[in-house]
Amino acid sequence: MTLRGTTRRTPPVGPLALADEVALDLSWKILEAAKADLGQAYVERPIDRILEEMVVKRQRFGRKNGKGFYDYPEKGKGQKSLWSELSGLQPKHLDPDTLDVEELKQRFLVVQAVEAARTVEDHVITDMREADVGSILGFGFAPFTGGTLSYIDFMGTKKFVELCHKLEAKYGSRFTPPKLLVDMAAKGETFYGRFPPKKMAAA
Repeated sequence: MTLRGTTRRTPPVGPLALADEVALDLSWKILEAAKADLGQAYVERPIDRILEEMVVKRQRFGRKNGKGFYDYPEKGKGQKSLWSELSGLQPKHLDPDTLDVEELKQRFLVVQAVEAARTVEDHVITDMREADVGSILGFGFAPFTGGTLSYIDFMGTKKFVELCHKLEAKYGSRFTPPKLLVDMAAKGETFYGRFPPKKMAAA
């Protein structure tokens, strides 16, 4: 039940569930197109191997054919369940009790914020508010941060870049900060300071 004048918002789903909804075979086609367009410049990622295994070798396309990262009941009856063989796709298995939970939280947030910073550098995003609102409502980025770019701004670009380099040294290039962010850190700039939102014209 909703009150008049209000809308019911569906809570954001996790990344695996979202991938299933979008369709894994579509993600594979996009990946193949990117490889063809970029040629030798294409940098392979861990997800490439997983998608090949899921789509090409196992014909798991997502919700559309009832099997993806999740298994789906026939005709929508019952609850979906995480695919029982999913863990077998990851050759390295970690003991959960040995993981640094705080660092894990940082890794989840930082890798998404770095990608948001790249969209600014590539002029995909020109209004910082779009990145912040889109990241929260679009893919469920932690709301308490204010969004991906506000997360960087509140931490401070210098401190954020230092954290990126620390994670990059341990976990690889997906944490490499883009040049724009490095330059901003050197100057002590923030995204909302360097790229202030344009004021709305008076009606």
